[in-house]
Amino acid sequence: MFKKYAHTHPNALTSDEVMALLKGNRVPKDYKGWVAAWTEWKILYILCKDKKGLLHKETVRGVYDGSLFERLEKEHSSKNKKQ
Repeated sequence: MFKKYAHTHPNALTSDEVMALLKGNRVPKDYKGWVAAWTEWKILYILCKDKKGLLHKETVRGVYDGSLFERLEKEHSSKNKKQ
């Protein structure tokens, strides 16, 4: 996925590259699937992009292995401790 769509950075996707990924992997006339995939990826991108607007490979991998939520919890709790 990253080899095919990550043109700007080899280990991260920009917003436009995420949209290209979605368009490239659509099933014809599966409109509900298009909306569901767009929603899932858009939420992931909004929640997990970095300051430069990049969605990193490790973040996407974390969605599939379940480690993303633990990492987000640690980041959120460390931000609350600093404040």
